[in-house]
Amino acid sequence: MPEQGVVSATLFSDPGCPWAYSGRPALARVKWRFGSQIDWRLVLIGLSENTDRYSARGFTPATQSAGWARFQRRFGMPFALLVKPRLAPTTRACRAIIAAREIDPGMGDSALLALQLLQFTTAGLLDDDDDLRAALGRVAGLDADAVVGSIDDPEVISLYEQDKAFAREAEGTPIHVQDRHSTSDGPVRYTAPSVVFEHRDGRRVDVGGFQPFESYDNALANLDTSLERRAAPSDPLEALQEFRDGLTTAEVAAVMRPSDLAEEDRPDAARQLLALAASGAIVGEPTGADAMWRVR
Repeated sequence: MPEQGVVSATLFSDPGCPWAYSGRPALARVKWRFGSQIDWRLVLIGLSENTDRYSARGFTPATQSAGWARFQRRFGMPFALLVKPRLAPTTRACRAIIAAREIDPGMGDSALLALQLLQFTTAGLLDDDDDLRAALGRVAGLDADAVVGSIDDPEVISLYEQDKAFAREAEGTPIHVQDRHSTSDGPVRYTAPSVVFEHRDGRRVDVGGFQPFESYDNALANLDTSLERRAAPSDPLEALQEFRDGLTTAEVAAVMRPSDLAEEDRPDAARQLLALAASGAIVGEPTGADAMWRVR
C-alpha cells in the first residue's frame, strides 16, 4: 500500500454553485475509495461579490429555484422547492468557510457543506450573517460566532483574495482547453467542482468542473497505479461511520455502488437507510426533499 498523502487534490468550490453541490456524490465515492491516500485542499472561488450580473441575465429567486429543481431530478442531491427573498452574493459565505478552514481543514469542509445546505435547502441567504451563524452553528466543534465575527478581518479577506486569484489562473490548463472554465468575471477561472490532482513526483491531472466518478478514478489511476482501491461498503452504516458530517441518500447510493459498471440505486439506499433509522442506529434530519443521515 502506498504512503498516505502520495497524491494531493485541490478542490475549487463555492457554496453558491449548484454544480459543486450536485457533485458531492461522486466526490464522496472518491473519498471512500482512496481515503487518506489523498490529501485534500479546499479553494474558494468567490463566484460573486454582488448579484448585478445575475440580475442582468434575468435571474430571479423564482427562476433560481426552478433551475435547482432540475438539478435535483438529474443528480439526486436535495433541494428545497421554495423562493428566497432575494438573490445573494457568495463573498461573505466564502470568507466564513476560509475562517473555518484556517482553524482546521476539516472544519473548512464541514463549513462548506453547512453553507451549501443553507443555500440549497433553506430560505436563508449567503450574505446574511445571522443565517450564516445559524447554519455554521450546526457544525460540531465550530465556534460559529467567532467564525462569522472574523469575516471582515484583514487576514481572512487577504486569504479570500488569494483563493480568488488562484481560482482565476486556469488559462492554458487542460480545463481551459476542454471548455470547462469560465470567464464570467474576466480571467479564465476554474469552475466548481474542479479538482487538480498532483502526485508528489510533480505530475498532475486536471478534472474540470462537474464530472462523474469515473473521471476522478481514471485520473488517479494514471497518476499512481499503486493506490489502494477500497471496495464498496457492505451497508450504509459502514459508510456513514467515515463521514462525520453525514451523507444524503444520493451520496450514500454513490458510495455503495457495488462496481464501477453498476449505477447507483437511490431507492434501495433509501430503504436501507430508513431501516437503519428505524433500528436506532442512525438518524435522518429532513433536508430539502431528502434527509441528511448521520450515525447516532
